[in-house]
Amino acid sequence: MITPKIKTVGVSEAKNRLPALLKQVELGQEIVITRRARPIARLVPVNAVTTDKKFFARIRAFRGRIVLPKGETCKDLIEGGRRI
Repeated sequence: MITPKIKTVGVSEAKNRLPALLKQVELGQEIVITRRARPIARLVPVNAVTTDKKFFARIRAFRGRIVLPKGETCKDLIEGGRRI
C-alpha cells in the first residue's frame, strides 16, 4: 500500500478551511498543522490511530526513573507550577 504524502497547513489556513481539510482526512489524508513553520497538531483519520503497547511500556519505565524531592508528590509539583 502506498502511503499518501502528509500535507502541511498553517494555523490560519486550517481555521479558514477546516471543513475541506476534514473531508481530505476522511479520505485518508494526514494533515499537519503548523504555527510559524513548527508542527503543533496532526489531523488523522480515526481508524488510523492505533495503540502502541511498546509506547506505553516506555512511559511506565520512564515514570520509574523519576526521582522527586523528598516528601513531595507529582501533584505537589504540578500545583506549585514546577517541572519534574
